[in-house]
Amino acid sequence: MSLLARITAILALLSGGVGAARAETLIAAMSSHQILITSNYTGSQLTVFGVVERDGRTVARGDPYDVVVTARGPQRMLLVREKERLGPIWINRTQRRFPDSSLFLTVASNRPLNEIISSETARRERVGLENAQRSRDAGLDLDVTTARFREGLIRILAVKNLYRARERGVTFLSSTVFSAPIDVPATAPTGSYEIEIVLYAGGVPLARQTTNFEVVKSGMEQNLAAAAHDLPLVYGMVTVLMALLLGWLSSVVFRRD
Repeated sequence: MSLLARITAILALLSGGVGAARAETLIAAMSSHQILITSNYTGSQLTVFGVVERDGRTVARGDPYDVVVTARGPQRMLLVREKERLGPIWINRTQRRFPDSSLFLTVASNRPLNEIISSETARRERVGLENAQRSRDAGLDLDVTTARFREGLIRILAVKNLYRARERGVTFLSSTVFSAPIDVPATAPTGSYEIEIVLYAGGVPLARQTTNFEVVKSGMEQNLAAAAHDLPLVYGMVTVLMALLLGWLSSVVFRRD
């Protein structure tokens, strides 16, 4: 190996060592990566566990660690309509479309977000219920009407328990170990969900980790859904025959002689 190559290798090792010494490492795991929907399903709860690993040679930080956990569900095109009164009736006059929006959104933190990061940082990194659904086009966020419709979207989904903000939803079991329960209501749609865990200190993001889980149907519900999707003609015919059979049985049972 030439002298220049040796010097380059040594510099690379030193720079890598310094970078590793400065950065915290965030390790996260989940209690389960799959939720099964059955006939008696009433909701479920998952727990995110995390550990902050710090190189022993680094100087301890003056600010304590903060953690923000964001769980978001399947992406869909969501349409919000605003009703206006026209005489004696109410009609839909104005609407806004929100493409690639999450049907499920939970934001949990160990303390209020405004105590962890500034409002500018929250908007830039799209943290919190109000910011997670913002368009990446900054110009659209200046539209007052769009902002009003976005607030309405959050309000509607919050009533259905699909949107939640938990300011004390993350618990530090020690200075570097934390947990965060994620409630998944029965109204949550099937599909893939993503969980993002971000570590902060002094309002600065230090580390980030992502994981995911799925909500799927099982048992008879899954078989019926698969039959309706794969064999729609057969499924429709069977459904009609069952309706006719039930109608005939009802006429026999409740027949008056």
